[in-house]
Amino acid sequence: MADKKADWKEALKSEDAFKDFITNYFRDHKQLTGSYDIPSYYEHYTVTLDSHDGIVITLVTGMNQTGGSGNVSAPLPFKQKETMSIEDFRNLILHKKFADQDMSLADVFQTVAGVPDANDDND
Repeated sequence: MADKKADWKEALKSEDAFKDFITNYFRDHKQLTGSYDIPSYYEHYTVTLDSHDGIVITLVTGMNQTGGSGNVSAPLPFKQKETMSIEDFRNLILHKKFADQDMSLADVFQTVAGVPDANDDND
């Protein structure tokens, strides 16, 4: 497990190593899915690798319905699809922060993709 964590951390440092890591990851996993949810807002995302070695991110965002009486309808979810190069994805992972959490996209990807955490080394 420690090897995977080291591979992930090393891969983030280099364009070529990251491309190899991501290509190998998506060879074994068809897609990566996850979500980000706070009481008033949610995001659900799916990440895939397309046939041209680009990353396709499909993001569905919406407002969570608040409790209370009455028939207040929440706005429909918004679906957005974006294609980017593997290098742009690496930069997104390195620099994206979630507004309401002290967690980077690299942390989220590491968790969702099942790449072991540094704490897993202490077994």
